[in-house]
Amino acid sequence: MSPVLQTVILLTLSNVFMTFAWYAHLKHLEDRYWLIAAVISWGVALFEYLLQVPANRIGFGSLTLPQLKIIQEVIALVVFVPFSVFYMGNAVKLDFVWAGLCLMGAVYFMFRG
Repeated sequence: MSPVLQTVILLTLSNVFMTFAWYAHLKHLEDRYWLIAAVISWGVALFEYLLQVPANRIGFGSLTLPQLKIIQEVIALVVFVPFSVFYMGNAVKLDFVWAGLCLMGAVYFMFRG
């Protein structure tokens, strides 16, 4: 498997954990003291880092640092939109499309030439 594909897979899995660590407590722990939510989120975020650090180390040999960052941002949106809609129950908005198009423009500029 190519290093870029390994990086994308690991970053995608990392972003799933990141999204849950950052936002799931808003749905499930809203009645708890914020420090409890923070500690639980840190526990979830540990798995994010266990995937994200190797992903960036693998990808850095084949991609530049700005390319890694743009890939991560695109993956973050690809993971966040379904999380927001299906898990948190938010409505689908046309703004998701516009944000995605802006990120695709960023991808173009990072990878051209």
